Order: sequence, then structure tokens, then C-alpha cells
Amino acid sequence: MKKYLIYAGVSALLLATSCTKNFEKINTDPLQYSPANFDANFFLSSSQRTYADAISGYSGPILFQSGWAQIFAMATTTGDYYTNADKYVESSNTNSYIQSSWNNGYRAAALANEIVVNRSADPNAANLVSIATIMKVLSIQYVTDVYGDVPYSEALKAKENNTLPVYDAQQAVYTAALTDLENAVKALDPAKPKPTADITSLAGDVAKWKRFGYSLMLRMAMRLVKKDAAAAKTWAEKAYAGGTLAAGEDVYIRPDNANGFANANVNAWLVATDFYQVRWSKTLIDYLKGATDPRLTVIAEVPEPGLTANNNQMLAGDKSFAAQIGQPNGYDQNTGSPANIANAPGYPGTSAGAGGNAAVGKYSRPSIDVYANRNNPVFVMTYAESELLLAEAAVRGWSVGASAAVHYRNGVSGGLQSINANKPGAISAGAADAYAATHPLDISSTENSLKAINTQYWATTGILWNFGEAWINWKRSGYPVLTPVNSPGNFSNGTIPRRQPYPLGESTANRANYTTAVSGLTNGDTFQSRVWWDQ
Repeated sequence: MKKYLIYAGVSALLLATSCTKNFEKINTDPLQYSPANFDANFFLSSSQRTYADAISGYSGPILFQSGWAQIFAMATTTGDYYTNADKYVESSNTNSYIQSSWNNGYRAAALANEIVVNRSADPNAANLVSIATIMKVLSIQYVTDVYGDVPYSEALKAKENNTLPVYDAQQAVYTAALTDLENAVKALDPAKPKPTADITSLAGDVAKWKRFGYSLMLRMAMRLVKKDAAAAKTWAEKAYAGGTLAAGEDVYIRPDNANGFANANVNAWLVATDFYQVRWSKTLIDYLKGATDPRLTVIAEVPEPGLTANNNQMLAGDKSFAAQIGQPNGYDQNTGSPANIANAPGYPGTSAGAGGNAAVGKYSRPSIDVYANRNNPVFVMTYAESELLLAEAAVRGWSVGASAAVHYRNGVSGGLQSINANKPGAISAGAADAYAATHPLDISSTENSLKAINTQYWATTGILWNFGEAWINWKRSGYPVLTPVNSPGNFSNGTIPRRQPYPLGESTANRANYTTAVSGLTNGDTFQSRVWWDQ
């Protein structure tokens, strides 16, 4: 018995010692996040997906900028959420829509920043860290372009107990972000491992990411032309020297509808009660018709007659060039309203047929075979945009290689071909090149050149449903010349909105810093104030 007790005691001691030696291992949840099991690649795809939510769907652009930039027109009834876009009139959820671009933009930046914080010391993750930095800059640049002064130097530091970041002046945001971008792009090395979960069209190709980074630098540089032309020139020339996007290198995020990640713009458009109301704006259709642009018969169609056909999301319409009519902005379908669509100049009449009359049924809508696919790409930047920005830089006399005319021709051809990402084979390279060759840049004056370049930029981004970029570049360039809507009760005093107000929560949660930021705005925290580079 004594012998047994001794053996039992030794066994217990050994067990206790073993448990003590492996205590941390045994009591650690293997599924819990730690630096050892942190797979940064998944944070990259999450950042990209969240950025897509920031620039598409109900996060703002389709409910705000699509109408502000006069890409879409919506003859909705009073209080419908599309009144935010078409008439600059609040709906019941306007405040929620206002904050979504901010929230999703910073979420995307925060996810990218986790990679930077946790993997910067890992030599095998150097490219991943650089690409994450590009995503961070891309995300916050969008936020500052929409709102103005925003947190940058103290942003994303909640883990360091900084939950009340200062709002950096937009000039300071751009200065710091351009420097961060330059460092990240220079650090990209095709000889090192590439990311494995990149859901953009670049698919982890480091050389392509470098070119995209320099094209983003070019875009940011051109934002500065009104306020700091010298800095704009320096950064634009640096971007060109580094190497911008090559022909066919359109950058977009690839949805995966089967696994719950759909194109949010398409989701919004295909809401049954909205689908029959959304039309291409008269401003866009008139421009495309005047330019005999071959994209017109690809992207636009007039629905078959009647309300039933207008509501049918699988029934294609008439795509002929002559049939296309753009809908003017600012009209509604309210009985007795002076702004009733029936009172619009050149109103083509109702579309009578099965299901009743369709008040806007003879106006052009987005083509079903091009846009009604929830896996359509969410465009971030295209070769065409990059070339058009280089064309403007050349017009300004900066050193960007080819002439403005050559860059413009590249941009026009590239813009026509970009729609092939939505509908493969829609416009061939040969047809696009031929059109671009016969529609050269107007070089009769500097202003005419700038008008042609930036109107083409507006059309290209709008057709690809990058509504935010179409609006932002319109703010910067002033082209095309848009006539504002002045609906009763509008929130921008009869002018096209130049920014979105800050989220309501900022005025309480971060009041001191919010108040300082608002004091620098031209007209307070309103839709008509201008951000720094737009003044």
C-alpha cells in the first residue's frame, strides 16, 4: 500500500509538472487571433471588399453622386431616397447615407492598417504591406475628397487609446498620404512574394500594383491644381516617371455574389420598386449622341412598352441609336406638381402597354445585359482615366512623355474598351482605336482641351458606375458644365452639392476636433461648402 501511494504521488507530481510546463499551450484558444496565426492576406481582401462598399451602392454614390454628377436621373415621388441624388432633397434616411462613405472608408483603411502594423517586420510580407498601404491611402483619400478635413495622422489608433483623433487639414492629409504612397510604391518588389488574397483585377501582380500606385499618385496630384499647381506638377511628373497603368490595365474589385459579396450598385438598381424609375440623365445621353459615341448603343436601351415591361429585369429593350432619350434631372411623378415629368421640355410621352402606363418608359435606362449582373466589377481606376489625366498634365505643359493629343487618344480608346469588363466583346480594340483616331482632342485653345478631356473623363467614369469619381473630378475641373436642380426644400441652396456633411455622431463623440474642422469650411458643415482643393 505504501509502495502504491509513492507511485501515485510521483505520478501526480509528474502530471502537475507536465501541466505547468504546458499551461499556456493548453489554455490558449487556437482560434483566437494572435501575431502567430494572423493571416494578413485575408485582411487585404476584407479591406478591398469594404472599400467597394464605400464607393458603391447605398453607401452614398448611387443615392447621391449619381444624380449630382447627372449620370442618372430619377423621376421619383416626394420622400423617395433617390430624391437625395436627383433633387438634392432629404429622404427619411439621409443622415444614415451621409455617414456610410465615412464609416466604410475608414473600415477599409483600418483593415489595411492591421497588415501594416502586424507585418511590417516580416521580409516575406514586404509587398503585402506596401499594397496594404496603397489601400489605406486610397480609402482615406476618398473620404477626404467627400468630406474635407478628416483624421489621418491620428486615425486608426483606437488600440493606442486614441479614440478622439484630430481632423487634419486636407492639405496636410494630401501631403502625408502622397508621401506614404510614394514610399509604398517604391518598396514594391516583383522578386519578393506576392499577396495571395487580392480580389482586385490586379490579382497580386506586384508590377501592376506599382503602376496602379503611380496612377493613384497622378490622380491625387491633379486634385491639387487649383490650390497648389507647383505640387501638382511635381507629383504628376513623378507619377509618370514611375510608370502608370498600361493599356488594358483597368483596376476593379471582383465581387463574388455566390458567397455573399455582390456589386452594391447593381443590388441597389435591381430593387424592384426602384428599377423602373432609374434612367440615364439627359446630360449624359446628349453628350454621347453628340459625339456619336459607340458606347451609347451598348449601355442604353429604351424599355418595351408598358409598366410590366418596364419592371421586367430580364426583358431587354430597344438599343438603337435613334431611340435613346436621356431623362432631365429634377422632375417627379407627383400629380399636379410643376416638376411632374410630363412637363419636361421634349417629354416623349408615357409608354402605354401591359400593366398600365409607364411615365418614364420612353427614356433610356441602363442596358440589362450590361449592368444587371451582381458580379459586375466595382471600378476603382482605369487606364483611360490615367491617360486622360496625363493628357491634362500635358496641356498644362508638364513633362509626361507624349503629347496631350496622344494621351487623349489613348484615354478615349481605353474608355470605350473598359465596358468589356461588364460585357465581353462589346467594343473591339480595333473599333475603339478607329473611333479615337477620328475624334481627336480639340486643341484650338487650352480651355477647349481641358473641357474635352474632363468631359470624356466624366462620361467614362459615369458609364462604369464610378459615380463618386465622376462627381469628384467634376468638382475639380468644372467639366462638363452642369445646370443645377433647384427643387423646393433642397439641402444645397439650389446648387450642386460639393461635399457631404460629417456623420452626426462626430459632432458629439469627437466634438472639439469636429468643431475645429467645421470652422475651416466655406459654409459650415453643409452640402454647399467646398473642400480645400475645391476652393
